[in-house]
Amino acid sequence: MTFSADKTIELIEKLVSIPSPSGYTEEVITYVESLLKELNVETKRNRKGGLIATIPGQNQEQHRMLTAHVDTLGAIVKEIKASGRLVIDLIGGFLYNSIEGEYCQIATSAGKVYTGTILMHQTSVHVYKDAGKAERNQANMEVRIDEVVKSAEDVRKLGIEVGDFVSFDPRVQVTESGFVKSRHLDDKASVAILLEVIRQVKEEELQLPYTTHFLISNNEEIGYGGNSNISPETVEYLAVDMGAIGDGQATDEYTVSICVKDSTGPYHYGLRQHLVSLAKENNVEYKLDIYPHYGSDASAAIRAGHDIVHGLIGPGIDSSHAFERTHKTSIEHTTALIYHYIQSKMVL
Repeated sequence: MTFSADKTIELIEKLVSIPSPSGYTEEVITYVESLLKELNVETKRNRKGGLIATIPGQNQEQHRMLTAHVDTLGAIVKEIKASGRLVIDLIGGFLYNSIEGEYCQIATSAGKVYTGTILMHQTSVHVYKDAGKAERNQANMEVRIDEVVKSAEDVRKLGIEVGDFVSFDPRVQVTESGFVKSRHLDDKASVAILLEVIRQVKEEELQLPYTTHFLISNNEEIGYGGNSNISPETVEYLAVDMGAIGDGQATDEYTVSICVKDSTGPYHYGLRQHLVSLAKENNVEYKLDIYPHYGSDASAAIRAGHDIVHGLIGPGIDSSHAFERTHKTSIEHTTALIYHYIQSKMVL
């Protein structure tokens, strides 16, 4: 079967444009839920706000679970300065320099949304001699709100308060050469891939060998999105998340990355070998890799004590947790591997 990334990329563009930092994911979960309902897929929400879709299989005694997370990096208002600017606290593991100059949205508890820009306090080179040398940190960076505000009182009159969520402009673009560049490809690219696989299963009326759950988790960036709501029948748990690219890494933007180990330790050897065999049998281009500073929903599930076989694959994403980019071929190979995996026999 030939896989095309076109529909998946359209969905990625939509998903990354819905603000959803960890802790503020209701809108995007509702959107994904509506897509699954259109496909007549059974869904339920867990108490953490994540979404679980289930496709019954021939074997209902042994289950599979695949997960991708819809929550993203973001920030939260920590302090309102006397100047009318905002101090932010980061949500997720990234560096302040990666958001310098970024447009953002501030969502108030009353549902009002304001725009702004994340800047160094010492931005103007005409005023601050140390503009280039000052450390990019919480003390020096602030949000400039696009409203006439001259004091903390002015800001509070808008309804903005400590605890309001700050989302970053994704700046999504799709190039003629096949690249998708945007913030939040981690992990909305994988969410779109899972949704595309589910659509294919439903349209082709495939009978899966095992009952298969798809968890759209919403707290992965803070470490515990996929560590619960795993049925006791679940044997295999496959996280679909970005492959990290950089010096010493095998992962690239054109293949599916199969993770053998991350900061939590090795993934299940038998499942890894099974995924490699499926890739070879179906002409899926892949890379084996280790992610040294990384943890997934699958490793979170292992930490939580679940007795499962765990694995991790995903599209290769350049400049993770910053200005991310992948290529349509990586999306296609990841889609293909998942499509063949969910129709295969279990490793145990």
